[in-house]
Amino acid sequence: MMGYRIELKKLAEKVMEAMDVNLGLEKGYVKKAFSEPPLLLDMAIPVIDFSKLSGKERAETLAKIANGCEEWGFFQVVNHGIPVELLERVKKVSSECYKLRAEAFRKSNPVRLLNKLVDQEGEEIGNVRRLDNVDWEDVFVLQDDNEWPSKPSEFKETMKEYRRELRKLAEKLMEIMDENLGLEKGCIKNAFSGNGEHEPFFGTKVSHYPPCPRLDLVQGLRAHTDAGGVILLFQDDQVGGLQILKDGRWIDVQPVANAIVINIGDQIEVLSNGRYKSVWHRVLATSNGNRRSIASFYNPSLKATIAPATTAEEAPQPLYPKFVFGDYMDVYVKQKFQPKEPRFEAVAAV
Repeated sequence: MMGYRIELKKLAEKVMEAMDVNLGLEKGYVKKAFSEPPLLLDMAIPVIDFSKLSGKERAETLAKIANGCEEWGFFQVVNHGIPVELLERVKKVSSECYKLRAEAFRKSNPVRLLNKLVDQEGEEIGNVRRLDNVDWEDVFVLQDDNEWPSKPSEFKETMKEYRRELRKLAEKLMEIMDENLGLEKGCIKNAFSGNGEHEPFFGTKVSHYPPCPRLDLVQGLRAHTDAGGVILLFQDDQVGGLQILKDGRWIDVQPVANAIVINIGDQIEVLSNGRYKSVWHRVLATSNGNRRSIASFYNPSLKATIAPATTAEEAPQPLYPKFVFGDYMDVYVKQKFQPKEPRFEAVAAV
């Protein structure tokens, strides 16, 4: 009976591949559609005009940001004060930097593993499985104290300027979250720094998702929530692929020129006692186009203690444990692609 079921599965997959061909779809498209939550096409994450915080529409804009944090976990800000000229330079130097790294990516572990799967498929060695445990991504991280690419020559100066602007924007957003949550100004920032005793982590992940020749075997960036605090993403405005999971369905994060995508990390969920939610997100690989993604992470110091924040007027029952962020990261690196609730349970036991 087991052999019969295997043969039946193979036949079904061949039928789906034939449907791909007849419908002019990429190989594996129909199979993929049946194997994951549906994609919701008629919804878009909020896009918020940040400049209106300084005018008569401040209250309305604060409410939109609160809604983005509570209902979505993701939103985009435009008119955020970062010069367009600087963003254009960031695009330029990042693209030029990747061109210098492209050959190395072609020899990287994801490409090597994919080629191995394709070879197995050609030799018909059992059932060929998807490359589910590797991200199809070229990536490096910028911090104040690590080594940066030396080429192109404008890279360091441009990215230092960009990181300064992003850090200021992150701190503005945390103050807005303080206000919306009824917390004292600076509460979240103080929590991240251990009341000023430690330096919060601020890193910038520079990623490119090159074209992938076999979308049926590769996902892209695996679904996860972010461990830290406030994440600020400058995504490609031409090549899509970023999606969030909302109400059991995947939603595209639509490219908006010169917008900064904001998403909530696990530590903001804890500090807000669950009012703000970190949400699952992923990046789908594409067969054409090289997606640029520059994500900056404003996280607590590893020595900072994180717990649900309280106000002078209210101290609700905490829904999350109190823990040291470094302990949480020890759990997270082992369980990043698993449900987040057990992570909180595990760190509570440390």
